[in-house]
Amino acid sequence: MPEACQVCAQAFEPEVGFYWGAMYISYGFSTVIVAIVGVMLYFLANDPEVWVYVVAVAAAVLLFTPLMFRYARAVMLYAFGGTRYDAGYAPRAM
Repeated sequence: MPEACQVCAQAFEPEVGFYWGAMYISYGFSTVIVAIVGVMLYFLANDPEVWVYVVAVAAAVLLFTPLMFRYARAVMLYAFGGTRYDAGYAPRAM
C-alpha cells in the first residue's frame, strides 16, 4: 500500500498503529457474512448438515477477505482519520 494518495497526498497511515481498529471493523464484516451465508443456507438449502455450514462460511469469508481488508481500512480512515471525499478534486489535480 502506498504511503500517500498520488492525487491529493493524503497520508494513508495518519499515526503508528492507526489501523488496529480496522480489525474490529473487519470482524464486523465477517460476522455479517457469516449471518447472511447461514440464513441463506438454512432457507435455500433446507437446513443442511453442520459441515456444509462450516465449509460454506469458511469459503465465503476467505473469498471476501481482500474486500473486507480494503473496506475496513477505508471505513477506519473516513470515520477516524478526518478524511472526506471530494469528487471534484481528482479531475482538477490532473
